[in-house]
Parts: sequence; structure tokens; C-alpha cells
Amino acid sequence: MTEQNASARLPLWAGRTLALLGILLVAANLRAAVTALSPIFDEITHDLPFGAAGIGLLGALPPISFAVFGLVAPLFTRRASLEVVMVIALAAIVAGHLVRGLSTSFWMLAVGSVITFAGMAVGNVLLPPLVKRYFPDRIGLITSLYATVLSVSTLVPPLVAVPVADSIGWRYAVGMWSVLGVLALLPWLGILVRRPDSRHVDAEVEEPGKAAMGRVWHSPLSWAMAVTFAASSLNAYAMFAWLPQLVHDMAGSDPAQAGDLLSIYSAMGIPAGLLIPVLASRMRNVGLLVYLGVAFFAVGYLGLLFWPAQATWLWVALAGLGPLLFPLCLVLINLRTRTHEGSVALSGFTQGLGYVLGALGPLVVGTLHEVTGGWQWPLIFLLITAAAVAFAGVVIARPGMLEDHVSARAARVNVR
Repeated sequence: MTEQNASARLPLWAGRTLALLGILLVAANLRAAVTALSPIFDEITHDLPFGAAGIGLLGALPPISFAVFGLVAPLFTRRASLEVVMVIALAAIVAGHLVRGLSTSFWMLAVGSVITFAGMAVGNVLLPPLVKRYFPDRIGLITSLYATVLSVSTLVPPLVAVPVADSIGWRYAVGMWSVLGVLALLPWLGILVRRPDSRHVDAEVEEPGKAAMGRVWHSPLSWAMAVTFAASSLNAYAMFAWLPQLVHDMAGSDPAQAGDLLSIYSAMGIPAGLLIPVLASRMRNVGLLVYLGVAFFAVGYLGLLFWPAQATWLWVALAGLGPLLFPLCLVLINLRTRTHEGSVALSGFTQGLGYVLGALGPLVVGTLHEVTGGWQWPLIFLLITAAAVAFAGVVIARPGMLEDHVSARAARVNVR
């Protein structure tokens, strides 16, 4: 059943209102803990003294946690349904926010962060399969909506954190996001109450069994998706960490201007989130979107390399459009799989491995900057990582589903 045919028979809201609200509210929770902390490090360190090493550790925790828990998230669905696992993930997010807000030491803050990021990692992996389960006829639209909410949830916390910390304290600025987690819990609890049978594992729908988890590692499509996701993650986290200092050093931007430029970079995720999933669901050759993302990265970085002080905002905006690869990967997880089992397996592999490689971005860029004393080689490194995606785009552009790739490989192995 194609998305176009199904959409004529399944109204968007009928019987799926709670699922739609649940998906969007989950998306609103998946970045707040990442961007709510860094703007108020000065206030936090007055109560919980820690230096640059501590800040570096806290900055590295999101991609590392996303990688580790993203890879194991599919295993959780072997014992419980998608909905039950999502409820547990949201409960972890709420608990982590509260632990962070109540922290009396740096290590308590770090542990609370890991708990929060673990829940977010599982939510990252489960959202695409939940979209496939509840909205098989609206995959492009729903992915577009939740990818846009993700982008907005990246922008809002830094804007709110400082005023709240200044007025009532940093603990409230950190812990208040638990309320958003509680709100996201309500629709999924409502679904479980209305459909008690969904608490049990449906092996045909959700279980990414050992065979599926093993085979996904041998699919060229899986690796191409993981490389594409990794490049988007690596470049985004590197720019989140270093863009303010980069534009200060290369373009002479003052701190306020550097912050505005980082906001511009982040804001580019909104049009990408709105448009890319819808376009991908309608295009025959989605490889063109991969190449478009590579082109945005390349032009943005080349502009910063050769003309950093001229039209700095333009180069930053173009570089910020490069991570359109992120919503593209999210929608392709569903468009390139036939089953929920395949969707869970591909989602876990793509995001888990992607975040493993993505975690290297801030570290490598910072090391290159320290060794060379400038930003030319860090930008060249980012250019190379973006260019590598072009090779992955060739594989992604080929028609076919993950299950077809797996079956073809199994047939070749049996012949041998």
C-alpha cells in the first residue's frame, strides 16, 4: 500500500490523535537537555565547581550517550512494545532532568545528564518506527512535523535558560524541562490504557530479532545511511561547540554576534525539517537531496575559509543547511524498510553508529585548532567529512528496501 493510496482512506486525526500528540511531544523532549545547560555553565560552576575538563565531558555526553543507547535501544523492543519502551524512555528523561536540577556535585550532574540522554537516545530510535506504525500513509508529513519540532526544541532552551537562571536560579532552569517530559508521557499512557494489549510484545510488528539485528550490519544501505547520519551529526556538533569561537577569531565577531550566528546556524534546521521529509517521500532519486546537503556544507565552509569577514551570516546559514541530511535520514529509515522490524533495526544501526562517529566532531576540530593554532585545517577536515557523504549518496539513491538487500545477500551466501 503506497503512502498516496493509504492517505485517501485514513484521515489524519481519526483514531490517531493521541499518537500524533505523543510523537510531537516526544520530539520536543529530545534536544532540550543538550542545549539548556551550556548557556548557564557560569552560574552552575559557582555552586558546583568544575573546570574546562568538566565542561568538555558534559559536552561529549550527548553524542556518546546517543551512540551507546541508540545501538542497544532495538534490543529493548524484544521484551516490550514500542509504546511501553517509549514510556520508560520518557520516565528516564523526566528523572534525569530532576536529578540534574537537584545536583549537589559535578558527578551527580553528570549522572543525571547520562540518565536524561539515555532516555533521549531511545526516543531518537523509536520515533521513526512509531511513525511507521501509526502513520504509514503520512510518513513524509509526520516526519517533517517532528523534525521541525526537534529543531525548535534545539533553539528555545538556550533562549530561556539564562533569564530563568538569573531570576530564580540555575536549578530551575535545568529541572523545569521535566514538565515537558511529563506532558509527553500522557498520550502514550493514554494509548496503553485504551489498548492494554499493546503492552505485550507483538513479534510480527516490533521485535528486531537477532537475525534482523545481525543482517542489518551487512547491508550497504545500512552503512550508507549510517555514514550520512554520522556526517550530519559530526558537523552539527562540531559547529555547536566551536562556531562562536571560530567566527570570533576569523571574522572578528563579538560574543553577542557570535551567539546570533549560532542561532542562525541552528535555525536552518527548521526549513530543512519542514521540507526535506516531504520532498524525500515524493522523489524518485533521493540521492539528489544528499548531494544538496553536501553542496551546502561545501559552500558554507569555503566561504568561511576564504571570505570569513564578508557576509559571515550567509556562510553560516549555508553551512547550517547542510544538516538537512538529518531529517532526510529520519524519513529514509521508514521509506527504505517494509516492516516495523526493519525500521527499528535500521533506526538503531543508523543513529547508534552515526552518533559514535558524530561524537568525534568536536574533539577532532578542537584538537586540530589547538595543534595548528588556526581554523583552516578544522574547516578542511569538516569539508572532507561532508564530501565523503557523496559516496554514500550513490548507494542511498538506488531503489530498494533494506529487507530486499538482506534477502539478496542471504541468497548469495546460501549459493556459496
